Amino acid sequence: MSKTTKIRWVIAHEPLSLFLRAAKDFEREVNAQQSEHKLEIEIMTLSEYSERYNNGIIVTKHDLLDLMESNKIEMSQMYTTWLAEHYSNDMHVLDMPFLFDSHDHASRVLEGEVGEYLLNTIKEKSNVKGLAFTYSGGFRCIASAKKIKTLADFVGTPIRSNKNPMAMETFRVLGAEPIAMELEEINAGVESGVVVGGETAWPRVYPLDQDQFSSAVIDTKHSLFLTSIIIADSFWDSLDPELQRIIKTAAIHAGREERLESIRDGDAAKERILGQGKEVITLSDEDQQEFQKRTEQVYKKFHNFFSPGLVDKIRQSK
Repeated sequence: MSKTTKIRWVIAHEPLSLFLRAAKDFEREVNAQQSEHKLEIEIMTLSEYSERYNNGIIVTKHDLLDLMESNKIEMSQMYTTWLAEHYSNDMHVLDMPFLFDSHDHASRVLEGEVGEYLLNTIKEKSNVKGLAFTYSGGFRCIASAKKIKTLADFVGTPIRSNKNPMAMETFRVLGAEPIAMELEEINAGVESGVVVGGETAWPRVYPLDQDQFSSAVIDTKHSLFLTSIIIADSFWDSLDPELQRIIKTAAIHAGREERLESIRDGDAAKERILGQGKEVITLSDEDQQEFQKRTEQVYKKFHNFFSPGLVDKIRQSK
């Protein structure tokens, strides 16, 4: 007699479309591999979870990890920056500037020994296990109301940054003024004059309406915006090896497909920006090389922050 195990996958972040497709890719792959023991995937938004399982009590994206810690949900996706902040200093390495020189380099690391190591560091201090890496973004850029065409244009410029220390230091070495705020707050930040623009990623420009304030997007590719498919570790441990294999394989497949979709979305967003008569700015070769050179200060500052040899392993995978 077959048995069914339910997985509640809650989508906590915007833009919804970027995260929904990874969940759907995972669900399709799981269904393609089904064994006698069936896995039922219930994909929900936060509001749907509140209605179905939380007596209508509102939960936000900031509650997601607590829901997983307390076994109230089984799976989701999460920013790697948040996973680093909550559970794993080494996960912060993924936000180091110019760490990856191509998507192929990133894939070798994320699907290799270092990627698996980073995913496993999460559960050392939590009930959260990492399964695979997704982009939900990809290489970062800067959507801006100010046309930043040279490194000199960064000096004194207030720019939205995520709050992790590596990201903020990356802007400081340029003489910019990093302002920590969430991605969804950039538009209001520009409108109020707090920032002139913000660090983002191409697939997020249109879903988050960042084109509405942008006169240009500066295509710096200075770091990667990454997310991770995660699962409650206690739930994982309760599964037999065959179901674990199916889930892990499906997560890797979904992560790989999602990263390709994010790259395609990014290319389409660039064409759309240009079609609106706005600029896609690429720094000169000289300025881009100088940008990368200056960020070596970030590596020196955080040299002892990560496990010995971690940065070198990633760089040597190029």
